Amino acid sequence: MDNKGISRRDFVHRSVKGAIGAAVLPTVLGSCSSWKGANDRIVVGHIGVGDRGTNELMTYFLPLREAMNIAVCDTFKVRRENVAGRINKFYRENNFTNEQCKSYLDMDELLARKDIDAVHIMTPDHWHVLAAIKAARAGKHIMLAKPLGLSYPQNLILAKELKDNDVKFHYGTQQRSFEHMQLGYDLIRSGAIGEISHADVWAPGPGGASPVCNEAPVPAGFDFERWSGPAPLRPYCPERVTNIGSWYTYDYSIGFLAGWGAHPLDILVWIIRDKVNGNYSCEGTGKYWPAGGLYDNIQTWDVDLKYQNGFELHFVSSDVAGKGMLDHRTRKDGDGTTFYGTKGWISLSRSSAESNIPEINQKLNNFPKNTNGSINSENNTMGRRFLSVIKGKENELSPLDEAIISDTISHMGDIAIRTGRKVTWDPKKGEVIGDPEANKLYTREMRPPYLA
Repeated sequence: MDNKGISRRDFVHRSVKGAIGAAVLPTVLGSCSSWKGANDRIVVGHIGVGDRGTNELMTYFLPLREAMNIAVCDTFKVRRENVAGRINKFYRENNFTNEQCKSYLDMDELLARKDIDAVHIMTPDHWHVLAAIKAARAGKHIMLAKPLGLSYPQNLILAKELKDNDVKFHYGTQQRSFEHMQLGYDLIRSGAIGEISHADVWAPGPGGASPVCNEAPVPAGFDFERWSGPAPLRPYCPERVTNIGSWYTYDYSIGFLAGWGAHPLDILVWIIRDKVNGNYSCEGTGKYWPAGGLYDNIQTWDVDLKYQNGFELHFVSSDVAGKGMLDHRTRKDGDGTTFYGTKGWISLSRSSAESNIPEINQKLNNFPKNTNGSINSENNTMGRRFLSVIKGKENELSPLDEAIISDTISHMGDIAIRTGRKVTWDPKKGEVIGDPEANKLYTREMRPPYLA
């Protein structure tokens, strides 16, 4: 989305990442000596080329000789035309033999192209699953941004379409590819901290003040109706269609409960899926932005989940975590997952890994760090790994069924807070037990003609 919707922290972080990506580009290009030629390249289209979509395209895909990026789609004309121009310029300057990249307003036109093998979907949240369903029906392999979606029935439709069309799926939770996360996975799975009894998960919650949405004319070159897609068509204002506007507005998402919670919850599901794949109850409290502004999602939360197998999960926003949950950690990172076992604990976050078992802590700390003490993780590998999944060189790194498990935890937290009562989720039935009102909150109506 446009830069007016990006926090200063995100802008600085992404600018640094962009600089890093540019700096390593010659190395990446030079490392592809095994590339055999254009006929062996996977042809990729990109749906959603706002700030994050463009960043991933330029760092995850464009430097790879085994990828041919020939199509981009966005509801903002200036974005799609600018990114297509940047791709074509890059290929010219780096002597790639590549078809001219074209820009599209309509994703259906992009998906109708028989020469496209795969799509990278980086739309606003409310478009995620619908765009993926369309892509699967078109036979395209899918790399899909997190969080997953807003309607559980749509998740099931996507699962069916992936199977029926033999499509590979790659969920955009890149932390699984970090080396310190993989070490944490190996240690916990091998029993290094004993039998896991409970876990803490935290993610950024509080944001800035909510703007008032004063209706304004839709600017030329922007298709607001198509941007709204399956969501209700509301009055246009510039603040609505920024990153933050879509993150914090219930029509389009459930906020950072899922939008950022997807990362540490995904690590939980990845490592101890057997513990979190059954029935559970969820209850908790949360706070919304003050009434009267555009933002109407839950801003801060504190929820507890209890599973039938005895496992317990405490999932909170970072402001709640800062009130004691992180006392065991040397670094008070803004998101993470702590696993507690009978022998001790391991805590994993994007930039650090710690344990109260000395020999394990030494292993977790044995990674290169930057001047701020954060682990230097190579986070531009997702495109390459997606291509490897498509080629059958590795299994799906972040499969859909696990994305559904982690995403549903976020939704149960949202539903428990909105209803003000305990809810119990049955994953086999795919419903909140004995609570039709709660189930309605996990089924969004889709505005015609944007139907699954």
